Amino acid sequence: MEKVKIGIIICDRYKTCAGGKCFRAAEKREGAFSVWRDTEIEIAGFTSCGGCPGGNIEYAPEEMAKNGVTAIHFATGLLVGYPPCPYMEYFRDFIVSKYGMKVIFGTHPVPQKYFVTHSELNTWNNEFLIDSLQLALADENTRLKYD
Repeated sequence: MEKVKIGIIICDRYKTCAGGKCFRAAEKREGAFSVWRDTEIEIAGFTSCGGCPGGNIEYAPEEMAKNGVTAIHFATGLLVGYPPCPYMEYFRDFIVSKYGMKVIFGTHPVPQKYFVTHSELNTWNNEFLIDSLQLALADENTRLKYD
Protein backbone atom coordinates (compact mmCIF):
# COMPACT_ATOMS: atom_id res chain seq x y z
CA MET A 1 0.00 0.00 0.00
CA GLU A 2 1.34 3.40 -0.99
CA LYS A 3 1.71 5.96 1.79
CA VAL A 4 0.20 9.42 1.34
CA LYS A 5 2.05 12.27 2.99
CA ILE A 6 -0.21 14.97 4.38
CA GLY A 7 0.35 18.55 5.41
CA ILE A 8 -1.91 20.37 7.84
CA ILE A 9 -2.42 24.12 7.72
CA ILE A 10 -4.06 25.69 10.77
CA CYS A 11 -5.54 29.13 11.30
CA ASP A 12 -2.97 31.52 12.73
CA ARG A 13 -5.39 32.33 15.58
CA TYR A 14 -4.59 28.83 16.83
CA LYS A 15 -0.85 28.87 16.06
CA THR A 16 -0.03 27.65 19.56
CA CYS A 17 -2.22 24.57 19.10
CA ALA A 18 -0.30 21.38 19.77
CA GLY A 19 -2.34 19.49 17.17
CA GLY A 20 -3.61 16.79 19.51
CA LYS A 21 -7.13 16.57 18.07
CA CYS A 22 -5.79 16.54 14.51
CA PHE A 23 -3.28 13.79 15.24
CA ARG A 24 -5.86 11.70 17.14
CA ALA A 25 -8.35 12.06 14.29
CA ALA A 26 -5.68 11.09 11.75
CA GLU A 27 -4.84 7.96 13.72
CA LYS A 28 -8.51 6.99 14.09
CA ARG A 29 -9.46 8.18 10.58
CA GLU A 30 -12.22 10.35 12.05
CA GLY A 31 -13.57 13.63 10.74
CA ALA A 32 -12.03 14.70 7.45
CA PHE A 33 -9.33 12.04 7.82
CA SER A 34 -12.05 9.49 7.03
CA VAL A 35 -11.15 10.02 3.35
CA TRP A 36 -7.97 8.05 4.10
CA ARG A 37 -9.75 5.13 5.78
CA ASP A 38 -8.08 2.55 3.52
CA THR A 39 -4.81 4.39 3.01
CA GLU A 40 -1.56 4.56 4.93
CA ILE A 41 -0.86 8.19 5.82
CA GLU A 42 1.93 10.20 7.37
CA ILE A 43 1.58 13.76 8.59
CA ALA A 44 4.71 15.31 7.13
CA GLY A 45 3.98 19.00 7.71
CA PHE A 46 2.11 21.19 10.20
CA THR A 47 2.03 24.99 10.14
CA SER A 48 -0.24 28.01 10.37
CA CYS A 49 -1.51 30.06 7.45
CA GLY A 50 0.63 32.95 8.70
CA GLY A 51 -2.29 35.17 9.65
CA CYS A 52 -4.82 37.02 7.54
CA PRO A 53 -4.77 37.06 4.63
CA GLY A 54 -2.67 33.88 4.68
CA GLY A 55 0.87 34.92 3.82
CA ASN A 56 2.25 31.47 4.59
CA ILE A 57 -0.08 29.84 2.04
CA GLU A 58 2.25 30.97 -0.71
CA TYR A 59 5.29 29.20 0.74
CA ALA A 60 4.32 26.39 3.12
CA PRO A 61 2.95 23.99 0.48
CA GLU A 62 6.18 24.32 -1.51
CA GLU A 63 8.23 23.35 1.54
CA MET A 64 5.84 20.51 2.34
CA ALA A 65 6.09 19.25 -1.26
CA LYS A 66 9.86 18.96 -0.79
CA ASN A 67 9.04 16.49 1.99
CA GLY A 68 6.70 14.45 -0.21
CA VAL A 69 3.37 16.01 0.80
CA THR A 70 0.71 15.54 -1.87
CA ALA A 71 -2.40 16.48 0.12
CA ILE A 72 -3.14 19.42 2.40
CA HIS A 73 -5.78 19.42 5.11
CA PHE A 74 -7.05 22.79 6.26
CA ALA A 75 -7.51 22.27 9.99
CA THR A 76 -11.00 22.24 11.41
CA GLY A 77 -10.22 25.53 13.18
CA LEU A 78 -10.47 27.37 9.87
CA LEU A 79 -14.06 26.13 9.63
CA VAL A 80 -15.15 26.60 13.24
CA GLY A 81 -13.32 29.75 14.29
CA TYR A 82 -15.35 32.86 14.98
CA PRO A 83 -15.73 33.73 12.16
CA PRO A 84 -14.74 30.90 9.83
CA CYS A 85 -11.78 31.75 7.62
CA PRO A 86 -12.98 33.94 4.73
CA TYR A 87 -9.97 32.94 2.57
CA MET A 88 -10.31 29.14 2.39
CA GLU A 89 -11.61 29.08 -1.18
CA TYR A 90 -8.74 31.25 -2.36
CA PHE A 91 -6.22 29.15 -0.43
CA ARG A 92 -7.58 25.95 -1.99
CA ASP A 93 -7.57 27.34 -5.50
CA PHE A 94 -4.03 28.66 -5.12
CA ILE A 95 -2.61 25.41 -3.70
CA VAL A 96 -4.33 23.25 -6.32
CA SER A 97 -3.25 25.53 -9.17
CA LYS A 98 0.32 26.25 -8.06
CA TYR A 99 1.28 22.93 -6.47
CA GLY A 100 -1.21 20.40 -7.85
CA MET A 101 -1.96 19.15 -4.36
CA LYS A 102 -5.25 17.74 -3.19
CA VAL A 103 -6.91 20.05 -0.61
CA ILE A 104 -9.29 18.73 2.02
CA PHE A 105 -11.33 20.93 4.33
CA GLY A 106 -11.12 19.86 7.95
CA THR A 107 -9.06 17.58 10.10
CA HIS A 108 -10.65 16.41 13.36
CA PRO A 109 -14.43 16.25 13.83
CA VAL A 110 -16.11 19.54 14.68
CA PRO A 111 -16.40 19.67 18.49
CA GLN A 112 -20.02 19.61 19.62
CA LYS A 113 -19.72 22.96 21.44
CA TYR A 114 -18.74 24.64 18.16
CA PHE A 115 -21.48 22.81 16.27
CA VAL A 116 -24.12 24.10 18.72
CA THR A 117 -22.85 27.69 18.68
CA HIS A 118 -22.52 27.92 14.89
CA SER A 119 -25.94 26.28 14.44
CA GLU A 120 -27.53 28.83 16.79
CA LEU A 121 -25.77 31.74 15.07
CA ASN A 122 -26.45 30.34 11.57
CA THR A 123 -22.80 30.97 10.76
CA TRP A 124 -22.51 28.20 8.21
CA ASN A 125 -25.07 29.81 5.95
CA ASN A 126 -23.63 29.48 2.47
CA GLU A 127 -23.09 26.64 0.05
CA PHE A 128 -19.29 26.77 0.29
CA LEU A 129 -19.20 26.40 4.09
CA ILE A 130 -21.92 23.74 4.11
CA ASP A 131 -20.00 21.68 1.54
CA SER A 132 -16.64 22.27 3.24
CA LEU A 133 -17.93 21.06 6.60
CA GLN A 134 -19.30 17.72 5.47
CA LEU A 135 -16.25 15.56 6.23
CA ALA A 136 -15.59 17.20 9.60
CA LEU A 137 -19.15 17.17 10.96
CA ALA A 138 -19.35 13.51 12.03
CA ASP A 139 -22.13 12.40 14.35
CA GLU A 140 -22.99 13.91 17.73
CA ASN A 141 -21.27 11.19 19.79
CA THR A 142 -18.05 11.67 17.84
CA ARG A 143 -18.32 15.47 18.09
CA LEU A 144 -18.71 15.18 21.87
CA LYS A 145 -15.42 13.24 22.07
CA TYR A 146 -13.68 16.26 20.53
CA ASP A 147 -15.14 18.91 22.88
